[in-house]
Amino acid sequence: MSESRTQPPTTAGAAARSVFFFGSFGGILAGYDQGIAAGSLLFISPALGLTPWTKGLVVSSLMFGAILGSLVAGSLAERWGRRPILQVGAAVFGISALGMALAPSVAVLVAARVLGGLAVGIASVVVPTYLSELAPTRNRGGIATLNQLMIAIGIFAAYVISLVLSPWGAWRWMLGLALVPSLLLLIGVSRSPETPRWLVARGREDEARRVLGRQVGEQEADAVLDDIRRARDAEPRRERARWRELLTPALRRPLLVAVGLALLQQFIGINTIVYYAPTILRAAGFGDSAALLNSVGLGALSIVTTLITARVVDSVGRKRLLLIGGTAMLLSMTVLAVLFGGELLDGVAGATGAVLCLAVFKVAFSLSWGPLMWVLLPEQFPLRVRTLGVGVGSFANWTGNLLVSQFFPVLLVFGAGAVFGIFAGFAVLALIFTATCLRETSRRSLEELELDA
Repeated sequence: MSESRTQPPTTAGAAARSVFFFGSFGGILAGYDQGIAAGSLLFISPALGLTPWTKGLVVSSLMFGAILGSLVAGSLAERWGRRPILQVGAAVFGISALGMALAPSVAVLVAARVLGGLAVGIASVVVPTYLSELAPTRNRGGIATLNQLMIAIGIFAAYVISLVLSPWGAWRWMLGLALVPSLLLLIGVSRSPETPRWLVARGREDEARRVLGRQVGEQEADAVLDDIRRARDAEPRRERARWRELLTPALRRPLLVAVGLALLQQFIGINTIVYYAPTILRAAGFGDSAALLNSVGLGALSIVTTLITARVVDSVGRKRLLLIGGTAMLLSMTVLAVLFGGELLDGVAGATGAVLCLAVFKVAFSLSWGPLMWVLLPEQFPLRVRTLGVGVGSFANWTGNLLVSQFFPVLLVFGAGAVFGIFAGFAVLALIFTATCLRETSRRSLEELELDA
């Protein structure tokens, strides 16, 4: 019996909303730490004497930690559960926030951001898996989209705080306030359940039944539990999931799809907008405050669009949204390449065009590749190796993030127009990849997808 056949009682829905909210809160860690780099960088550079290379290192050091975190999170979450590993990530992030705020030198700042990246990498693996494994089939896409919504909220909060504190150049406060979301996550997750699918995999079916009763209602819980058991029993019996299992013929295609999704999401160029939007806008003729204000507007757009995605993703479908969003991003990057390459930013029309392109890009990304990559990753893998597979996808995503953030300032030597042209080329590849490699996963349970793979 499919999860999607009955509606849960109102009381179950109310309990579930609280769990999904706190379960997705780890996305704020990633969003805030990425977004705060954009605003604080304007003031860290003169304070600590950053060169173009060390500027890129301060930004990209987060990704070094995230790459490590994404590699270890999968096996830890398989062994100890999704919830306790999220708690560990929250604690590590809080320590990182204090280290960034008190950093006396570039070296200490970089080390603290690496530590923060470790927590962000853990969250990037565990949060999408946690949400997908708790969500009912009928709205799994919308619930899994909460991860990207929280990332967008984190980025927006970082932009607002940067704008408010910019008159004083208070970059230490900008970085140190990351302690707040880490504490909220730590408290919230401590009141949340483990996922029923992990509990069933560990033979703790009574606990899984209680969690399902709260999440989807008592009547539906037994049917969902049967589906989970059936998918578990179809898997080979082994002691523990191994990384090498991802290279078996049955999992090779899901692995390639996950890595392709993760890399293309970054190579389209989103983090040139997240990290360097104020710098780009300043190059288009805006002052520091105006550049930050425009960045706040872009962050607000991202939140609104991600909310829309959460409403429509399960009805419209993952694949169609990826194609629509990819086309809009391709057009935006192409126009940016022309504006910057043709040096057309001097007039009001050119500057306005640049802002509009950034806005269209953010809207398109938030409608498609931003949230849907995190929705699709857990849907590619069976329960036994799900967090390992999501970990590889997250590793690829953060590696792509690292490459883009580190080398974007260096590549600007060749001209912003050429760089945006490269991103437009990757948008073309993303459209081809979506059309030829992805299957539609909407309105199908994780167990159906696993058995039909």
